[in-house]
Amino acid sequence: MSPRALAAVFAALAAVVLLISAVFTALGAWLVLPFAGLEVLLLGGAFVAYARHAADYERIDLEPGRVRVEVADGGRTERYALDVASVALREGRVLLRGAREEMEIGRYLGAEARIELAAELEQKLIRGRIT
Repeated sequence: MSPRALAAVFAALAAVVLLISAVFTALGAWLVLPFAGLEVLLLGGAFVAYARHAADYERIDLEPGRVRVEVADGGRTERYALDVASVALREGRVLLRGAREEMEIGRYLGAEARIELAAELEQKLIRGRIT
């Protein structure tokens, strides 16, 4: 769902909650209004948390004996360049090991897609089939 569509859903839900709470407040149940406000505030917080991570990604560029990984997470972008010694699939996680570091990739993939990613990386990087 795009952030714009989510904002429209949020606005509709907030309007319904506030309308219902206004009716109950007019009927004398004034305590409904603060709880409705709290509900809308928490819903807004969930919207902000989703919007911060809606555009997260991992980009993998393969070169002979090297892999470059760009990771965007919550508005922060980090870039890594690894001389790949091995690719490992451990406990459902795809790990790239360089000379001094190790990183996990494929965090946004399902279990089957992670297995396919590990196999393809191993084939292209370890066996030297990339040119």
